Amino acid sequence: QVQLVESGGGLVQAGGSLRLSCAASGRTFDNYAMAWFRQAPGKERDFVARISGRASRIYYADSVKGRFIISRDNAKNTVFLQMNSLKPEDTAVYYCAAGSNIRVTTYSAITEYDYWGQGTQVTVSS
Repeated sequence: QVQLVESGGGLVQAGGSLRLSCAASGRTFDNYAMAWFRQAPGKERDFVARISGRASRIYYADSVKGRFIISRDNAKNTVFLQMNSLKPEDTAVYYCAAGSNIRVTTYSAITEYDYWGQGTQVTVSS
C-alpha cells in the first residue's frame, strides 16, 4: 500500500512557475514509476509526466514538453513537478500517481497506476 500526498499548488500569473511535490509512504518507493496527471473542470484526467523508479525513463505530454520537469528524490520518497512558463490552460487539479515500474507503452493511461493522491489545485491567471 502506498499513500501519496501532494502539495505546492496555488495561484500564479501566466508566465510564472510553481513546483509541486508528492510525498509517498512506504519503503519501496523506487520500485514504483511515478506520474503526474491533471484534471480541469468538466474534462477528463490527462497525463502530464512520468518518471521511472531510477529516473532512467521520463515521458511528457506534448502540451507540457519543454516547460515542465519531473524529478524524484528516492531518499526522501518524493516526486516533483517543476512547472515553468505557466499558461491559463494549465489550470487544473494536479494528481500524483504511483504504478508498476515495468516499461509500458501505455504509460499515459490512468489504468497503469494503482495509487493516487488527493490532488492539489493549480490556477494560472491571465
